[in-house]
Amino acid sequence: MGVLYPEWLDAFQESKGMTAWVGSLVAGVGLIASPVCSACVDNFGARPVTIFSGVMVAGGLMLSAFAPNVQFLIFSYGIVVGLGCGLVYAATLTITCQYFDKRRGLALGIVTTGTSVGSFIYATAQTTLILHYGLDGCLLIIGAVSLNLIACAGFMRPLIVPSYYLKQRAALERNTEKQLLEKPPLDDLKVTTGSTVTTPDKTLTVKELLISIDGKDLTLQTEKKAGNFLTGLGVMKLIKKKKQAYSKYVQSICEILQDQAMVAFCIAIFLFSLGAFPPVLFIEDVAQSEGLIEEVSLIPLVSISSIATCVGKLVLGMLVDIKWINSIYLYAFTMFAAAISLLFIPIIKTYVGLQILSVVLGFFSGNWSLTSYITTRIVGLEKLTQAHGVLMFFGGFGIMLGPPVVGWFFDWTQSYDLAFYFSGSCVLLGALILSVLSLPCWSRKRIDRPGVDYTSNCDKVASVA
Repeated sequence: MGVLYPEWLDAFQESKGMTAWVGSLVAGVGLIASPVCSACVDNFGARPVTIFSGVMVAGGLMLSAFAPNVQFLIFSYGIVVGLGCGLVYAATLTITCQYFDKRRGLALGIVTTGTSVGSFIYATAQTTLILHYGLDGCLLIIGAVSLNLIACAGFMRPLIVPSYYLKQRAALERNTEKQLLEKPPLDDLKVTTGSTVTTPDKTLTVKELLISIDGKDLTLQTEKKAGNFLTGLGVMKLIKKKKQAYSKYVQSICEILQDQAMVAFCIAIFLFSLGAFPPVLFIEDVAQSEGLIEEVSLIPLVSISSIATCVGKLVLGMLVDIKWINSIYLYAFTMFAAAISLLFIPIIKTYVGLQILSVVLGFFSGNWSLTSYITTRIVGLEKLTQAHGVLMFFGGFGIMLGPPVVGWFFDWTQSYDLAFYFSGSCVLLGALILSVLSLPCWSRKRIDRPGVDYTSNCDKVASVA
């Protein structure tokens, strides 16, 4: 995305704030829709969702090649591709947490490194493709490559049967027990040349036949009305069941948000996304605006940051599996380090310095691999899908707001300095909030050990400590 942003600026001649909406939406919309994406994975399974997301991503990229303006790009690239990426992201994390238990942190680290490796390859490939085929040809080729998501979905064999298939199976079993009312066929009735109609059993006059048919039609109409009434009752019961399911889902979300550690984590994710994502989009434009480089280099800063993020995800994924390391405090430390690197971006005036900061910021941005692990530790595996959806909603909201805010700062001051000071301050504030609200002294839960008699509250506190 960082390579495409300067190209769109030159192609459409829009402001940086308006053009930044394309990059913010493609990363933010999928995360904001995470509750919906998680619900889709729960109901239909990871494999069908991944297949559908592959079609969405490919279609959105190919449609963006014919975009006449930035507003069209906001829909085709920002919304369509963003929703597709959100669906495949939710499916991938959910299926990974189902398959791995003992080394879940390392497994999530390995899986999420795919985004970093893909960012490195795509950023470098996009530069080459734009030089040879232009911006439109680049988007068409990348859209065709993204269809391989459909092939990747074949390996996502579900361990848990999705609820949609359970409902379909139950509906089929109910339908087999019902007997359908059918109108008797009249083909066997034979009309004679006279005024009578002959059947295999007896001969009926035309008048008797009409009376018989009218009686049957009246019976069928009565049964049809009764069937329609029963159908209406069935629809009402279905609506009532859906209402109960939605109210239960909302209730579970409210229970998740009552956990103070979860609330602190949501706030930290929002502030981190608000401040740490814009450099991915603007770092190349920063180098060009400062005159440090004339055009995007063969290995862009985005690619360097992606490789560092890949290493960071693996290293942090291994560290979080160590028993004596607190995963929440480890995440807070990565936020502190990322905030310091963001505050140094306006100070550095060399391209080598920006490369070093890209490595540092990219490494500590690998803390995204810790989100599912920390969420599981806070709410448990049973509520992982709902809690992860809520968490990604906050992250997506921050990602969606971050780039336009930075672009507006540049349009206002004609400099990125104030924008990156703002970004670093947001990440630093999030780290402080997460560290303070996650302290053990805020916990209201009382831990009792069986077989221990306490003589006073002080003895109980000392024993728990």
